[in-house]
Amino acid sequence: MKYKRIFLIILDSLGIGETKDSEEYGDSGSNTLKNIIDNTNIKIPHLEKMGLLNLIGKSNIKTNSYYAKAHPLSNGKDTLTGHLELMGVITENPLKTFPNGFPNDLIKELEEKTKRGVIGNITASGTEIINELGDEHVKTGNIIVYTSADSVLQIAAHENIVPLDELYNICQIARDLTLNEDWKVGRVIARPFKGEKGDYSRTENRKDFALDPPSATTLDILKNNNLSVIAVGKINDIFNGQGITEHYKTKNNLDGIETIKNLTKKDFTGLLFANLNDFDSIYGHRRDVEGYGRALEEFDAHLPKIMHLMTSEDLLIITADHGNDPTHIGTDHTREMIPVLIYNKKLKKPSKIDDLIFQDVGDIIKDNFGVSKRSLLYKETT
Repeated sequence: MKYKRIFLIILDSLGIGETKDSEEYGDSGSNTLKNIIDNTNIKIPHLEKMGLLNLIGKSNIKTNSYYAKAHPLSNGKDTLTGHLELMGVITENPLKTFPNGFPNDLIKELEEKTKRGVIGNITASGTEIINELGDEHVKTGNIIVYTSADSVLQIAAHENIVPLDELYNICQIARDLTLNEDWKVGRVIARPFKGEKGDYSRTENRKDFALDPPSATTLDILKNNNLSVIAVGKINDIFNGQGITEHYKTKNNLDGIETIKNLTKKDFTGLLFANLNDFDSIYGHRRDVEGYGRALEEFDAHLPKIMHLMTSEDLLIITADHGNDPTHIGTDHTREMIPVLIYNKKLKKPSKIDDLIFQDVGDIIKDNFGVSKRSLLYKETT
């Protein structure tokens, strides 16, 4: 074991350029990071020092980290697919999507089992649909069901009309129903909101109900070898709790960052796996270029403190799970490569390394803890 603790931080949706098959997904020209840099005046000197901007041709400075591009092999560009691939599970058959809404049979069963009517059942932006249907929901108590280009069934409800416990139970019912192969989606997501007519907004009480991973992941392997797997943010939901030894729910990026800082003080041997979701959910999907840029600056400002709190026995890996270019058409994820930035206080010769694939991230982690015989890259990070 080279490092006692590994801190893996997902900057959710921070893609760094189109893949060879981006055109097949309608994502030609997408480059989340480069297009944000080109359209804002943001400064992210600490991420730049790690090599992030070198990866998109916006800098060529000497770095303090190993840095690389990673290519996806899975079919799909959603959160679940990206995270599973990072942890060693390739998705060959894309998860089902329902661009024209969900089948009537599913909606009918959902209404019967929840005792609530359904409105919506369309592909929509989550922020737009609550303002479009919020008044009707408040008046009738009918739940708002919608989807996106991803494999998700989302259920929105006002916290004063449908209490959180009931909303979560409704989503569990929907999750059970969508285990049916004809309706199987990757995630059912509770989307509670608050506010008054004309001013509805989503709360921080989102909850994801994901499919169980189809096979053992890096997390399972670590846990089965008596190593800690600490989940921060929505990681526990994404993996349905499998392979997790403890988890911490967070409200937003800043809460996630502070949680990471606090957990650097915890004595453990294993992996801390964190997802900072605001980049994707608040800025990427809403095509808010300036907001995305400010969120990157916020993380960058806290990065030196995170590094300072780490010891020479800690390894920091910063990466992403897919793209969500806020300058691209539509409101959905973009098929992109992701950055992999690898830092330790005592790296011998930090520099660019050869291109990776997503699952190499999990392999580096397994190799470090001696639970894998595959040593693709570990020698390069020591």
